[in-house]
Amino acid sequence: MVVDPIVGTKHLTRVLMDGGSGLNILYVDTIDAMGIDRARLRPSGAPFHGVVLGKQAIPLGQIDLPVTFGDSSNFRKETLTFEVVGFKGAYHAILGRPCYAKFMAIPNYTYLKLKMPGLRGVITVGSTYQRAFQCEVDSCELASVVIAF
Repeated sequence: MVVDPIVGTKHLTRVLMDGGSGLNILYVDTIDAMGIDRARLRPSGAPFHGVVLGKQAIPLGQIDLPVTFGDSSNFRKETLTFEVVGFKGAYHAILGRPCYAKFMAIPNYTYLKLKMPGLRGVITVGSTYQRAFQCEVDSCELASVVIAF
């Protein structure tokens, strides 16, 4: 499911909610576009697998950033830890199980909806099939390039 939260102070439009991921991932291109100084990154714990098929990914570091879902009438803001990676992705970021747990978010993949408690009731975050499809196409193109090397 592709959502568009506010991360830090920027509205990101291509964020994958991935219930199968144990990490929150932010791409270095995204932090550069957000104007975040790479000196803010702190050392990361360990490499991980599964983002790039058959390859180990070594993060450039970690960063804590606030993430906000909803709008001014009803929102939820939590600080998440992101692993920052130095390779390209079809998304601005990937939010995994740590995000689901912190926001107490429940996905419905059939309807591309995500629900979570907010200050004034339930927040419903939606996506579109077109945006999800375009991100999937972009992911496949990137994977083809990586496999070719």
